[in-house]
Amino acid sequence: MKEAKYYKKLDGEKVQCLLCPKECIIKEGKRGFCRARENREGKLYSRIFAQATSVAMDPIEKKPLYHFYPGTMILSLGTNGCNFACPYCQNWEISQTEVATRTITSEEAVATAKGRGSIGIAYTYSEPLIWYEYVLETARLAHERGLKNVLVTNGFISEEPFQELLPYIDAINIDVKAMKDSFYKEMCKAELEPVLRTAEIAKKKVLVEITNLVIPTLNDREDDFNLLINWVANSLGADTPLHFSRYSPHYKMKIEPTPISTLEKAVNIAREKLRYVYLGNVGGEEANSTRCYNCGKTVILRTGYGVAAVELEDGKCKYCKAKINVVM
Repeated sequence: MKEAKYYKKLDGEKVQCLLCPKECIIKEGKRGFCRARENREGKLYSRIFAQATSVAMDPIEKKPLYHFYPGTMILSLGTNGCNFACPYCQNWEISQTEVATRTITSEEAVATAKGRGSIGIAYTYSEPLIWYEYVLETARLAHERGLKNVLVTNGFISEEPFQELLPYIDAINIDVKAMKDSFYKEMCKAELEPVLRTAEIAKKKVLVEITNLVIPTLNDREDDFNLLINWVANSLGADTPLHFSRYSPHYKMKIEPTPISTLEKAVNIAREKLRYVYLGNVGGEEANSTRCYNCGKTVILRTGYGVAAVELEDGKCKYCKAKINVVM
C-alpha cells in the first residue's frame, strides 16, 4: 500500500481520485472503479503498489511496438485492475477480477531488466496507468539506469499526472477502441476524448503506435476506419504506425471472429494515408513486416514476433535512403 499522488480530500472522510477522468468519489473503506485505489480513513492508497501479476520477458513486437528497437526483448510487468470494463477483454482475469500477485520493488524490477539483458521495462497486460505510483517510481529509476520505458495503455488518464510521467517514457502503444464516444460509453464505461488527448500529447515527446481491435458489427464499418485513419494522419502524422487487430470471442462477448477480408479492407484504406499499417492476431510476413513508404521494399521482415531481417542503414531504407520512423 502506498498513498496515492493525485486525489483530494472531501467532507465525511470521502476522497476524490484525480488520476483518470472518471474522478471517482470514494467513501471510507471503499475502492474506485478500477479497484486499485482505496480510501482508508480519509486517505487514498494504491492497493497494487509493487504488486505484479505477471513478470516476463517478451519480444518488443508483442506489445505491439514495431518501430521501437525491433527484434529486442523487454521485461514486461502487469498487475490487477483496469479503469475500463470492456466485455471482450482478452486479459479479463487480471483486468476485471483479481489473481495472486508477487511483490517486485522498483529496484528489483530494474535489476531484473538489467540482469536479463532487456532494453528496458514495459508496463502492460492490464492497464498500467492505474498502477501510477509504481510505474512512475520504477520508470524514473529505470531511466536513471539507462533503460527504456514502454507503456501499453488505453490512454485514459488525466493530463497532469500524464505530463509528470511522460519524461520517463520512451514509447507508447495506445489502444484506441473506436472513434465514437458512444462506443466508449457503452463498451468501456469511459470516454473517447481523453484517450485522443493522451495520444496527441505523447506524440510530441515519444514514439507512439496505435492499436485498434476490429469487432464485427461494432466498429468495423468503412466509416469507422476512415474516422480513425483520418485522426491518426491529421493529429499524429502519417508516420505513426497503426495496428488493426483481429477480434475473437472472449470474456462476455460471443460475436464471431473478425473476417480477414474486413481487416484487409481496413489496411487498404489506411495505406492511402498512412505509411505503416499492420495486422494483429493474423499470421504472415505481409501482415507484419515494415515496408518503405517510398520504394515499397521490405525494410523489416517479421515472422511471428521475431525479426528475420532489417534492411535499414542509419534509420533509412537501404534501397532508396528514405527516412523510416523507427527508433533503434
